[in-house]
Amino acid sequence: MKRTKIKDILQTEQTGQQVNIKGWVRSFRNNQFIAVNDGSCMGNIQVVIELGADEALLKSITTGASVSVDGTVIPSLGKGQKVEIKADSVTILGECDPEQFPLQLKNRPSLEYLREIAHLRFRTNTFGAVFRVRHTLAYAVHKFYNDRGFVYLHTPIITASDAEGAGEMFRVSTLPTEDTPRNEDGSVNYKEDFFGRCTNLTVSGQLEAELGAMAFGEVYTFGPTFRAENSNTARHLAEFWMIEPEVAFNDIHDNMDLAEDFIRYVIGYTLEHNREDLEFLAQRLIDEEKQKPQAERSDTPLIEKLELVMNNKFERITYTDAINILLESPAYKKKKFKYDVSWGIDMQSEHERYLVEKHFKKPVIVTGYPKDIKAFYMRQNDDGKTVAAMDILVPGIGELVGGSQREERLDKLTQRMNEMHIPTEEMYWYLDTRRFGTVLHAGFGLGFERLVQFVTGMTNIRDVIPFPRTPKNAEF
Repeated sequence: MKRTKIKDILQTEQTGQQVNIKGWVRSFRNNQFIAVNDGSCMGNIQVVIELGADEALLKSITTGASVSVDGTVIPSLGKGQKVEIKADSVTILGECDPEQFPLQLKNRPSLEYLREIAHLRFRTNTFGAVFRVRHTLAYAVHKFYNDRGFVYLHTPIITASDAEGAGEMFRVSTLPTEDTPRNEDGSVNYKEDFFGRCTNLTVSGQLEAELGAMAFGEVYTFGPTFRAENSNTARHLAEFWMIEPEVAFNDIHDNMDLAEDFIRYVIGYTLEHNREDLEFLAQRLIDEEKQKPQAERSDTPLIEKLELVMNNKFERITYTDAINILLESPAYKKKKFKYDVSWGIDMQSEHERYLVEKHFKKPVIVTGYPKDIKAFYMRQNDDGKTVAAMDILVPGIGELVGGSQREERLDKLTQRMNEMHIPTEEMYWYLDTRRFGTVLHAGFGLGFERLVQFVTGMTNIRDVIPFPRTPKNAEF
């Protein structure tokens, strides 16, 4: 008999049909009732076996074991489900020793412990919900851009350029770690390396996406990026995914419109298609908040927070206005900010969250940042001090999106690169887009894991990527 997914049985609620299900045992009680889950949805289905079943079979039905069940869908007499399966036969596909299996329901392992067994944490309700939501968000990203005529551009993972100018990159090399070939001055001779030059894992696909936008008009990238930043915090990963659209003929205002539409769309799509998962995560968050001191608790439930983003036009302010709001805030005057506030600072998460959660109580787009704290490619404003940059700030996270109108003027771009000691001769290909048919263009980057964090309410970024890569950790 062909396998039927548990999700389909629970959705249709049709009784009388003969079905085969396959999945993993979540619980087994009274030697009669098996809760089975196959990962297709949050819910389990109850399988009822006849009393007096084979003793060897009963001993093999343990939490974590995989089973195949043939039976009939019948109305359920128990609470919490409308249908269940009356089993004709139960076959053990894979046994599971309950003494060694680390995911016993009675233990309720912590998120910290589950990170150590990331190969098994998918089987928990929490991570099942998180990664189903992650899947839906990824699909919604592609659907949004595809439906609007964007071209999906695969940008290189191995690159010789540092798009952000931060220098925190992972080296890619086939040179031996011992007896590394050297030049006469003692420096590494990269001519002996695989690519014949120094190469790294990419920190961004933006620069290459700009090249595509100069031909296709509208492109986007969605791929892995890497930062060798030695930060062991709940906000940092060494390997993560970035979504980076780039659009020819767009200015900073068009860029803000696109980003706002995009965020609203993917959140709305997930609310529509993963309601059960989000409701579970919302309740989990409520239970977690009860363990915190009153002052540290979130004021807004998860689904209400997502609907707030959906139903409110994002506030748009300049960086200068943002700094003035912070300087006049009770939090600043009462010295509640950990980091100081002054014009020219790179705002910290606490500043961003104050603007969103306390002052405006909705998402905020900040524009016109000081050029000295932003990347070389951002278009310089006429005041000589700021650039046409934008950050989108959301509750609980702070910055979710960073973008800008790009500097399309060759002389201005070259001057800025020289000021920041970025070798123009090595970036000839990037400058060619300004030499040959330059146009206004703009784009932004959105860290996918931060988006998943925002939508799921998970507080640690390591809990929204299947196998987190962090300092001193590259398991699995």
